[in-house]
Amino acid sequence: MLHVAAVVVAVLLLAPFAWMVLASLHTQAELLHIPLRWWPATFFPQRYVALFTDPANAEFRFAMRNSLVVAISVVAIAMVVGVLGAYAFARMQFMMRRGVLMLFLFTYMLPQIALVVPMYLILSRVGLLDNVLGLIVVDCALVVPFVLWILSNYFLTIPLELEESAWIDGASRMGSLFRIVLPSAGPGIFAAAMFAFLLAWDEFMYALLFTSSNAAKTVPVAIADFSQQHSTDFGLVAAGGVLAALPPVILAIVFQRYVVSGLVSGAVK
Repeated sequence: MLHVAAVVVAVLLLAPFAWMVLASLHTQAELLHIPLRWWPATFFPQRYVALFTDPANAEFRFAMRNSLVVAISVVAIAMVVGVLGAYAFARMQFMMRRGVLMLFLFTYMLPQIALVVPMYLILSRVGLLDNVLGLIVVDCALVVPFVLWILSNYFLTIPLELEESAWIDGASRMGSLFRIVLPSAGPGIFAAAMFAFLLAWDEFMYALLFTSSNAAKTVPVAIADFSQQHSTDFGLVAAGGVLAALPPVILAIVFQRYVVSGLVSGAVK
């Protein structure tokens, strides 16, 4: 029964993605045909070629580049700030430590729509509207609290005795962080980095409201732009969705073994 349940769950999760791939290979006429033809009569891969070669789709290629720049930059900033901040919250004692951490969590839980107006005004005053750097800043405001919360709780699960042994041998606090805590927290760090990448890569509202040209649009906004006023090429939308899904999927496959590895791998002296 467990295997049957696993198969059912897998089918339910993968079916939308399988249909997205098939829809990207249908012709427009087949997608609009009633009743719907689930399997294409002939495969139509020209949309993928058009996305990479057609000048009309140059906006999508710019958006892919912008999304990669934004996501990688946000992950780098969030992990540096998150690792150091989470270690401080997990190991150091200071006034209102728990309250400050809860404040960071509260900012992450705020609905994005509540932050749009103040963020828009701030970006407008500093000249970062319609700018990739502006998107990196606002995405960091979304991702950093998440990483802080995840990693601070993860660092608490690592035995303090491991660091105390390093301190006895003469290691500094930063030395124990980089030589003991980070190797031990490898699975948690990789998991936090993956989720940070997904949050930055998939972010839509800020990218839609704070950008207006190809210079800063990201993939979710570019895919939404495929929907025109009077008609929509659903196959092109599906092809864009497939290409947008590839980086997170590749990232998950590459780092899967790190995420599922043991908690204290590398902790033994």
